[in-house]
Amino acid sequence: MIHGIEILEQAVVQFLESLFGTVGWFGVVLAMAIESACIPLPSEVTMPLAGWFLIEAQGHAVWHVVWAGVYGALGCTIGSVVTYWVGALGGRPLLERYGKYVLISRHDIERADRWFDRWGEATAFFSRLLPVVRTFISLPAGVARMHFGRFTLLSFVGSFIWCIVLGWLGYVFGSRWELIRYYMRPFDIPIIIVGLVLVGWYIYRHVKRNRAFARSKNSSRLQEMSD
Repeated sequence: MIHGIEILEQAVVQFLESLFGTVGWFGVVLAMAIESACIPLPSEVTMPLAGWFLIEAQGHAVWHVVWAGVYGALGCTIGSVVTYWVGALGGRPLLERYGKYVLISRHDIERADRWFDRWGEATAFFSRLLPVVRTFISLPAGVARMHFGRFTLLSFVGSFIWCIVLGWLGYVFGSRWELIRYYMRPFDIPIIIVGLVLVGWYIYRHVKRNRAFARSKNSSRLQEMSD
C-alpha cells in the first residue's frame, strides 16, 4: 500500500513539475484550488515543490517565498469559495432530502448551523493549518451558511500562513524538498484514524438513537392497544 502511495505521489510530482514549467505561478493557483475543492491534491507536495522549482532553482532570493504564500492562498481561496457555494446553494436541500440515508438528520444540520455560528470563524482559520481537514472544511461551512466575507478572509489568511511555510521549507531543502512530505506523511495516518473514530462514534450514536426511538414508538403502540 505504501509503495502504491509513493508511485501515486511521484505521478503527482511529475504532473506538477510539468504544470509549473508551463504556466509558472498560475499552476500553483490551479493546484491549490483543486486541493481546496475537496480533491486530494496534497499541498504538502505542491507548495514545497513550488518553493524549490519556482524560487530556489531559479536563483531568486528567499523573500520570493512571499509569492508562494500569495499565489497558494489565492488558489486555496478560489477552491474554497467554489466548495462553499456548492454547500450553501445545494448542500442543505440535498442533505435534508437524502441525509437520512447517510445518518444525517435535520437536527444534525441545525446543530451544524449553530456550531458554525459560534465557532465557524476560528474553524475557517485553523482548519487551513491542518493536513487532510483543510481539503474538506469549506463544504460544511457553506451548508452552515457561515458569513461569506469572514469565511473568505480567514480562509485566505490561514492558507497564506500554510503556503508560505511550506514554500519556505521547499526553498530551504532545495532539490531535497520531497523530504518534507516524507516527514509529514506519518501525520496523515493519525488524522485519518481520528476521522474514522469520529465517524464510527457518529454512526453508533445514530443507531442507538434510532433503536431507542423505535422502542419508544413500539411501547406507545402497545400502550394504545392495551387501552
